[in-house]
Amino acid sequence: MISINRLSIHFTGTDLFSDVSFMINTRDRIGLTGKNGSGKTTLLNIIAGELLPQEGEVIMPNGTRLGYLPQEKETNSEFTVYDEALNAFAEIHELEQQMEKLSMEIANRTDYESKEYENLIHKLSDANERFQMIGGDTMEADTEKVLAGLGFKRSDLKRPVNEFSSGWQMRVELAKILLSKPDVVLLDEPTNHLDIESIQWLEEFLKTYPGAVVMVSHDRAFLDAVTKRTIEISNGKIYDYKAGYTEYIKMREERLGLQKALHTNQQKEIKEIERFIERFRYKNTKAKQVQSRIKMLDKMEEIEIDDMDKSAIHFRFPPAPRSGKVVIDAEGLSKSYGDLNVLSSIGFSIIKNDKVAFVGKNGEGKTTLSRIIMNELDYTGVLKYGHNIQIGYFAQNQGDFLDPDKTVFETLDDIAAGDIRKQVRNILGAFLFSGDTIDKKVKVLSGGEKSRLAIAKLLLTPVNLLILDEPTNHLDMQSKDILKSALLQFDGTLIIVSHDRDFLQGLTNKVFEFRDRKIKEYLGDIYDFLYFRKLQTLKELEQKKKTLGEKEENKSVNKLNWEQRKQRDRELRKVKNQIAKSEENIEELEKKIQKMDAILADPDKYKDTMDYDKLSVEYQSLNTDLENEMGRWEEFHSKLEGFE
Repeated sequence: MISINRLSIHFTGTDLFSDVSFMINTRDRIGLTGKNGSGKTTLLNIIAGELLPQEGEVIMPNGTRLGYLPQEKETNSEFTVYDEALNAFAEIHELEQQMEKLSMEIANRTDYESKEYENLIHKLSDANERFQMIGGDTMEADTEKVLAGLGFKRSDLKRPVNEFSSGWQMRVELAKILLSKPDVVLLDEPTNHLDIESIQWLEEFLKTYPGAVVMVSHDRAFLDAVTKRTIEISNGKIYDYKAGYTEYIKMREERLGLQKALHTNQQKEIKEIERFIERFRYKNTKAKQVQSRIKMLDKMEEIEIDDMDKSAIHFRFPPAPRSGKVVIDAEGLSKSYGDLNVLSSIGFSIIKNDKVAFVGKNGEGKTTLSRIIMNELDYTGVLKYGHNIQIGYFAQNQGDFLDPDKTVFETLDDIAAGDIRKQVRNILGAFLFSGDTIDKKVKVLSGGEKSRLAIAKLLLTPVNLLILDEPTNHLDMQSKDILKSALLQFDGTLIIVSHDRDFLQGLTNKVFEFRDRKIKEYLGDIYDFLYFRKLQTLKELEQKKKTLGEKEENKSVNKLNWEQRKQRDRELRKVKNQIAKSEENIEELEKKIQKMDAILADPDKYKDTMDYDKLSVEYQSLNTDLENEMGRWEEFHSKLEGFE
């Protein structure tokens, strides 16, 4: 479909690409990979036509439509979310106008046998066929479906786009690309602004997308779920693998091993040729052979071993100070921002050495609760800390809190105390700050460098409760693995907010799901949670409330570990008790209403002993209470059906 032909581009005297060629075929699912600065984003910009190469060309058929989502984009639209998303259907609107114009022309003609009339009929037919193919009849339903899949509530659809954060505005841009159904979708780090549910929805959408998809991502699980082909950029060249990311890693190691063996053999051959030339250079009888070998060396193309980026942060957290058994205990905790209620009467406990993942849609209160625990926000309700709790905190925008006028070294040295001051340079070196880089001002650091520096600050003071809010956003895959390894060895209590499933896998033993102003606790790691919630496919996401069949239930029970079965049984007993209590309340309310019905049916009998105005208010209140209790009873029964 698209041919990238002999592409070359140079920055500051260095070849970013050199004579690169490959094809993007219909329905390809391509992941672009390579070390930081290898040119992945540049390549996407060239394919999208936003950057011109110095050599080579990108060839595509006329009419090929591209959809490109960069990492960041300024939108600030004043349209509502729904109306902005509808802008994706520009082609449909044009087709509607075209079909209306053609229909009027046809209606006004009487030369039914002419060639011109036949051409008009064909044009109308072609326009109508295209209209149907790109969803002209379903664009409103498709718009709501895609926006819901990307995490927007129905109440959000009529809000102006510029009321939302930049992350949510990027979701609108992604929705417009998906709705416009381009022939090729180009995505640069599309999961950066998505939560786990939205990422899973996007995975399922892209798997069945009728066009080609080319993406850059540091989310290993996302790449494995979507891509079937990996193009690696290394040393200005590309290597094309017909495999997803994990399989590509294995194939790359095999390629590098073969490359190293070929390089070794070639170097051995070169030395033998050079020894022959040196030995017989001045012998007339060997002149012909010497010249032949000199030409052979000149023509020989040296095999290069790809320079793999081995740099990555490497560290361990200091030992955690002793703490009490209960780290945090909350009851009836609530938080509102004006009229917006984020957390409503939640309760939970975190025990010493718990490793807890906070998951849920953006805006459901994960960061809010993290900041409440850090005592950065006020709240209502009760939040108690255990004995000797010492907290370390990494915020999503932690880099913004660093003093921009301090150097990298000063940032750590100014707060280091005692023996740790002697280790500041070693700590910075572990986070890739060495030599002249430690004298850089914070204000000139990249986002990734600021994040690394902020994580390094956590090592200066031993803590026993570590709270990390999206710590991997600016880290490459190798550095994420090092951070995960350090967290696995951390001997304190951990709370981590993240949407990266591969990073969370095996890291936590509990999951707190934030939904509808409440939190629900699940035992196990992120994939246990996803299995429990049946969120592994879009179909299961849309039908999560559907009652499971007996066979599926038996299968799920067998797979749940002992702790999960215990939790399930505890929740089942709780729901049954709630139903029983609700039925008692309903019976009591109905008895009171029956007594009042008897009084109201014969007012003359009680006219001297009753205040009918007061009675009427009480009667109305009882009926309201009964209606509310019936609603609660139905809600409890829905939960019970979910278990059964």
